[in-house]
This record gives sequence, structure tokens and C-alpha cells, in this order.
Amino acid sequence: MFASLYPLLLLYLPITTFGQSVPAVLCIPDQCLQGYSNTTIGVTLSSPTTSTPIKLLPGVYTSTTNPQLLHNALISSSASIATSAGFGNSTSLTLPLNLGLQSGVSIYSGSLYSGQAAFTDLPSSPIVGASTAIEARAIGLASNVWIALNAGDASNRFIVWDPVPDTSQLPPGSQGSLSLTDIQSSACTPGCAASGICTSSGTCKCSPGFGGTSCESCAPGFFGPKCQACPANCDTCDEGITGTGRCLKPTLANDPAKCNCKNGVCGTNGQCTCNAGFTTGNDGTACSKCSPGFFQTSNGDCKVCQLGCSQCSDSTGECTQCQSGFSRDDNDSTKCDPPTQATSGGQICPDGSFGNGGQCTRCSSTCLTCTGGTSNDCVICSSGLYTLNGQCVSSNSDGICQGTDFIADNNKHECDTCGASCTKCKLPNFSVASTVDQLQCTACLPGFFLSNGKCVASCPAGTTVSSQDNLTCIPCDPSCTTCAGSSTFCLSCPNNQLASGGKCVQSCPSNTFSSSGACLTCHPDCASCTGGSFNQCTSCPSSRPVLTNGRCLPTCSKSEWFDTVSSTCQPCDSTCASCTGRGSSSCLSCSSSTQVLRGGSCQAANCQGNPNVVPGLGVCLSELVVQTRPSTAPPLPTITGIDTPTTVVKSGRLEWWQILLMALGCAFIFLVIVWLFRRRQKKKRAQKTALFSAGVAVNRGPTSWRWRLIRFGEKLFGHRRSHKAQPTIVHMGPLGYQQESEHSMLLKMRAAEEATTAYHPPNTPQRPPRPSTEDVDMIDLIGSYNMPEEPRRTTYYFTHNNRSAGNVNHQHQHSAAARHSISDDSSQFSEPSIYSQMTGAPRRVPDPRQPVKDSTSRWSAATFDLTELKKKSRNPFRK
Repeated sequence: MFASLYPLLLLYLPITTFGQSVPAVLCIPDQCLQGYSNTTIGVTLSSPTTSTPIKLLPGVYTSTTNPQLLHNALISSSASIATSAGFGNSTSLTLPLNLGLQSGVSIYSGSLYSGQAAFTDLPSSPIVGASTAIEARAIGLASNVWIALNAGDASNRFIVWDPVPDTSQLPPGSQGSLSLTDIQSSACTPGCAASGICTSSGTCKCSPGFGGTSCESCAPGFFGPKCQACPANCDTCDEGITGTGRCLKPTLANDPAKCNCKNGVCGTNGQCTCNAGFTTGNDGTACSKCSPGFFQTSNGDCKVCQLGCSQCSDSTGECTQCQSGFSRDDNDSTKCDPPTQATSGGQICPDGSFGNGGQCTRCSSTCLTCTGGTSNDCVICSSGLYTLNGQCVSSNSDGICQGTDFIADNNKHECDTCGASCTKCKLPNFSVASTVDQLQCTACLPGFFLSNGKCVASCPAGTTVSSQDNLTCIPCDPSCTTCAGSSTFCLSCPNNQLASGGKCVQSCPSNTFSSSGACLTCHPDCASCTGGSFNQCTSCPSSRPVLTNGRCLPTCSKSEWFDTVSSTCQPCDSTCASCTGRGSSSCLSCSSSTQVLRGGSCQAANCQGNPNVVPGLGVCLSELVVQTRPSTAPPLPTITGIDTPTTVVKSGRLEWWQILLMALGCAFIFLVIVWLFRRRQKKKRAQKTALFSAGVAVNRGPTSWRWRLIRFGEKLFGHRRSHKAQPTIVHMGPLGYQQESEHSMLLKMRAAEEATTAYHPPNTPQRPPRPSTEDVDMIDLIGSYNMPEEPRRTTYYFTHNNRSAGNVNHQHQHSAAARHSISDDSSQFSEPSIYSQMTGAPRRVPDPRQPVKDSTSRWSAATFDLTELKKKSRNPFRK
């Protein structure tokens, strides 16, 4: 427990007054001062941006920290830091830099955190009864750490929560020779018990043997106020904080459970040796059922079957299988009767003889009754002999069959077992009149104890296991009601007395409490108690003097002090953040950030340049820097930017709302582009529809993107250049099938329509004239165009019936040979699909027709102006 204080033992340093002779720049966030200083707390920042190293005091430093001098040094790519005691060992600089003392305490040989320094971390185990003298002029503390100090003697104990820049400014009663008695973290709520130490992460680390959330109890296998380990060769003892440590279950060297054994002993080779009469059970557990020729009693013992019976039932012992030649007894189901011995003439032989042909012959001398003349033919052995595995054996004076651990049963005339838990037994003063109920065990299976000749799992009340053999149950001394270990170590007492430490007393001594007729020790946190828990204290020891809700704590809260007269916590004066007693002159630290400690009182700091003291140091920055040049000190170098506010050039990083506006703008532009594209496509479709209704051939020249794509593929794969074929129409004329260009056919169709319009002016009803042959041809052509199309092939085919010139009521019909196909996908009669244009393969389904919305005739002169059609016939896909 003293190991954690070894660094502090090095602090027997001579107190030296250090002159302020070192040029330095001291900085806290947002303020820097240049002057002469010997302060060693914090870290030293070195940067090529300044010729003088910068001393950084505790605080949080970022890339926007003022002044400009500090900002430039912090963001410099080649900046490095040198740490002091308690501030880590890292030399890399990463922003933001959260600079603070590690969890522990640092001590300085000079006031205002100057001179030689030493640091100790939080101890790894509780400090109990330790006191280390320290010589220091300043004390630095982490934000979550407190220390307990004694000023002079142990009675003058006080708690320090905040750094002390000058120990000479402590209250008068707290100055002088100081000793460190405890150091802990305040991060644990509630606090740890005396056997635990609070870590910086807020958890309690327990001493060996202790357990629980607050280290308030003993771990399994440990007992007593100090949580000692249970005795050796003991699996279970009277454990716990209030336990006595007496062994309840000794360690079994040959425990049957270790080799899956029930009624036997485990050997050193891991094999189980069964008690007599037992064998391996059906579930694989060794020695768990009775061997053939034995049956299991209600007590769990395996006993031998009656003579002549080779198998019998458990519990009842009824014979289920007789030996060869034997038969079930009609009066006793547990027995099998031997065959009747008689001569060949039918004469019954007396006991001791057997039938041997025509006469009876005497049995062997070892047999009382027999079925033959040898000793192996005995049914019942002679007096003093007992049957064992078909032979007759004798017994000794303890009734033990010769060469075995079996006992002689005078009723069965057999050698029988001792019992399940009994490995050895005897019949004291054995004679022919002895019975098996006189059996006494002399040895037991591991885990059983001898009590009055029986093997029991635990000694009965009023007895205890002898410490001499750990086997025999011995009676307690008359002064004890119950005892343990020895007959005189009392666990309970008669006549309303209390057992305390194995003795019977009238009342419990101090630091103990009464429970179930015994005096048990209080929890180690308590001086006196009503129970064994750590929250049942009624008074506290000096190391943990504060009694709160039944618990003894080492300290009051930060803003309170402990009154030893009333043993209560009292509030500090309003000017004090922490204190040692009543009044404004007992402060250890100040509650106001504009005050500093002066002789135990909080007074105005009067800091230069900043009204507040340095957080975590309790001193003005101007107190740590001397502006006047000492006679032996070099002049201060010229430094720029020490009073200049930081100007930060913002990076090009966009704010979230700027990113959102840009995303919305991009989405709007995309929607506008889509709308314009759809509008253009709609206009193109309308233009193509108008051209189609006007009968203009839409020429998809080789300059369209489709033909350029085809040409690129031909060049890529070495194909010869393709040429676009002009559509032709084959129709049945007066001279048979005739081939004619599509454009020529369109001109004829227009001429026919104009002739019809001239003959029948619009809105002039009159009798139609007889159509000419050309009119009939045009009507047939138009009719064939309106018929559903077949799959496209290379040419159009049109046919019509011969009609007479005078036939007024002419009819138009298509023969079976009337068929048409398209020789090129650029035909004006039907727009070919992109698939047909790209692959050259015809569509497998009929092409949809384009509606004609113009109410005027598409073959009229108004819509079939050649000059205008040539303008409109420009391929809309051609760029």
C-alpha cells in the first residue's frame, strides 16, 4: 500500500527560493504574458513561428485561441510540446488540446508551482494506516482528486480538493509539517468502502479477497474483516465479512464426483473402485446400481440375494431367477429351495447327505447340506462357515469374512456387504448369535463422517468433526451447545450466553454485534454497528470519520468541513469553495474566480489584463510572470502578436444551408432540362405527324445520328458501306404488275383527289359523276393503305378488279393475292420502328398508325405544295 507513495518520498527536497530570471511567455486560452518566470507546471510549446518557447498552463486550446502569437504557434505543422510532471509524455500536438493534470497529485518545491516537481498517480490499492511526510510549497491536483493531509498530528486532519499555489497561505492551523494520509478520486458515487480505491473512471477497484460494487464484501472463499482465504484443504468454509473461517467441507483427494463415481472411490489413475455389491449403471455412472446377485434396499445399500437365488428384485429382495436345480419357495418368495436329495429307490436322504444312486452319501465336512460330495456342492455351509461366491469361508472375531470386507450374516449363512457409504465395517464381539443390525462402520466413502458406527453426510448437532482425523464426529464440550473444529470452540452457548471467538460470554465486546446467539465482527468500515453490512455502522474510525446514512465515509462534501466535537459535517463560509473549519478565515480555496487565498481568507485578486484567476491553479497569470528585468537576466526578445486578437482565415468549407441550396438549385436545373427535352420531343412528334398527314416522305439521310451509329459499327467491324434504298410500289395496272416509285404514286393520289374536289366543290351537293379508271385505281390504292398491314417485306403490292368506265356504283375489293410490303423503312405510308432501322429486320407486330388531325384533305393543293413539302420533308432527326 506504500508503493503508490514512493514518488512522494522523493520530495524531501530542500526548499529553494528560485529567482524569476528566465525569459518566458506564459499563456492561458485567450491571454499571454511575456516576462520572467520560473513556473514549471504545464507544458512547453516550441514552434518556428516564435523564437521564445511558450509555457502553456492548464486549459483547452483550439485553432481559434487568442492571441495571434499563440494561434500561429498552435497551428504550425512543426510545433512540438515538452511535458512536465503529471501532464503525460506525449510530444505531438493535436488540436483541440485539453491540457490538464492527470488523475493524481503533483508537488512543487517552490511556491506558485515553481521549482522541482514530482507527481504520483492514484494508488492501485487503498492506503490504510499510511502517513508520508511531504515538504512542498505548492500542490497541484487533478479536477476529480482529493487528498487527506495531517498538519502536525493525526488529530488535525483536513481534506484538500483544489490546487494550493502557496502552502504558506493556508489557514494558520493547517500550516507547518504536512503528511499525506490518503489520496482518492471523487468520481465514485457512492464512495468505495475502505477495502476499495476509486479509479478515475468512476469504479471501485477492490483489494485482494474483497468484492461487491463498492468492495464492501468478501469474495467467495474468503472470510473475516480482512477477507482472508479459507483454510487449506477446505472446499467450503464459514466465509464472508462476519465468517469465522471454519471448514465446512474439506477438500476430497479422491472425491467420487471427479471420476463420475457414486458409491466408490476415485483412484490416482482416475478409475472408480466400487463398494462391494455395486456396478456401473445404465446411464454410465460408475457404482450406481447393484451387481447381479444383489438387490438395492430402501437405504440405498446393495445386499446379497438369499441362497439359491441368482437374481432378485430391488427393495423387496424377491427372487426372480433361481440357481440351476433350485425352485421358488412356496412360502418365502425371497428364497429358492434346493433339489430334494433321495436315493434311486425314492428314499429321502437326511441333512448332511445327498442321494448317490441307491444310497445316501455323507456331504463334505464343510457343508451342512449339499447336492454333491465336494465342498463346492454345499447349499448351507457348516457352522462357522459362510457362503461366498459358491465357496465356504470362515470369519474373524469382528465377523469379517476371510480375505474380504464382507460381514458374516448368520441368518442368510452368507457373506454380505457393509452398506453404500461404508467401505469397512465389523460386528463387535461376533458369535453365532450376532445379527446384522449390530454392524458398525469403521471407514466411509470420501465426504462422509463416522457418527456412532454409521456413515453420515454431516455430523449431527452437538458434535463436530475431529481435527485429528477429519473423519470422526466427536461430542462438543458441555460448555458449548454447538462447536466446530474442536470440542471446546463454541458456536453457541447454553444459559443465554453468547459465543464470541469460541468462548461463551455474557455480552458482546466492542466492534461486534449479536446475531443468533453469537457475537459477530462489524464491517471493517465501522467502529461499532448493528449488523454486518457496511451501511449498519453506529460509529466510525478516525480514518473514515463521517457517519452518513449508516455508512462511514472518509470526508464530507467539498463545501463542508468535519466537526470532531459533534461528529457531523458543517457548511463552509460562502467565500470558501472548501475549508478546514468555521468562518471566512478557514478557507482552502475560494468560491469566486476573482479572489485568491491569502492566509486562509479569500481576497480580491487584482489580476492584470484579466480579472479572473487561472482556472485550476487559483492564481493570477500576472503573478506567475514578472515584468521587471532582474539584474542578472537577459533582456526580453521582441515578440509580435502577443496582444493581437487572432484572425482566422476560414477555409472553403461550405455550410449545411449552402449545400442544401446548391442541391435544390441543381434539382431545379435538372427538372428544367427534362421539361425542355420533353417539349422539344413533343414538337418533333407533332412535326412528323404533320409531314406524314401531308404525305411528305421523311428522308432519313445518312447524316442522321442513327446512320452515323450504323456507319461507325461498319467501320469498327470492317463491313462494307450500306446505302439506303428508296421505297418502290408494285401494283396491278392495265398491263399487269407495274413498279413505280412512292413519290410518283403520291403525285397520282394528289391528282386524283384534286379531280374529285373539282368535280364536287365543297358545300355544293350534286350528283357525283362517273369515276374514271384512274380514280378507281386511286381509290383502290387508298383502300389498300387503310387495310391492316401484314408483316413488312421488300415491296408494296396493290390489286383491283377491272371496272367499266360507265359503272356508277363501283365496288372496291381486295383479292387473296392483294398484298403489300415495305421495301425500306423510310416509306411514308408507315413510320418504321427504330429497331427495324437499326437491325434491318421487320417488326413482328403491326405498326401503330399516326392520327391525322388536319380537317382538310391531305391531298389538296393547299397541303401538297411541292416547295413547302420539300421544306417540311427535312428529317427531324438530322442535325
